Amino acid sequence: MIHRRKGRKLKRTATHRKALLSNLSVSLIKHKKLKTTLAKAKELRLFIEPIITKSRRALSSDKPEFGVHLRREVNKFLQDKGAITTLFNEIAPKVANRNGGYTRVLKMGRRLGDGAELALIELVDYNTEQAPDKTETADKETKGKPKAKTTKSAAKTTKTTKTKKTAATAETKKPTKTKKKKEAAE
Repeated sequence: MIHRRKGRKLKRTATHRKALLSNLSVSLIKHKKLKTTLAKAKELRLFIEPIITKSRRALSSDKPEFGVHLRREVNKFLQDKGAITTLFNEIAPKVANRNGGYTRVLKMGRRLGDGAELALIELVDYNTEQAPDKTETADKETKGKPKAKTTKSAAKTTKTTKTKKTAATAETKKPTKTKKKKEAAE
């Protein structure tokens, strides 16, 4: 029994797991969202949250040496220079007021091939799909729904339903006549 060992093994060796999480982190930073298995998404969340916190603390530090130190600390985990610059220039200023909880994990169902549970992990402040634009909702409220003429439209719907009913009854009567003729012929 091994105590104080957190995290999932993900059926990989330690170095393979470290490389996997590093690559997933780089992809998440570059694309702002990532589709992967649920176990990897939960483990990635534990891996990337401290990295984002370090980048956020580097911006708010008074001493420039401390910011350089934190940038080098982040460089240990992410070996992609483009991802590091994106993290420090775009993501860290956007999450400066947030105290943790930078990512969101959403379950997406199961994969067809092997039935593995899929999840979408995304950066919280970059979610554009769920946040509706305020200008669109304001336009809809001011315009309102155009009033439909209820008397004419109601009359039209009743006429069409009557014609459909008569057509349906005519179709049902035809097979009964043919059955009677067949029975009479026998």
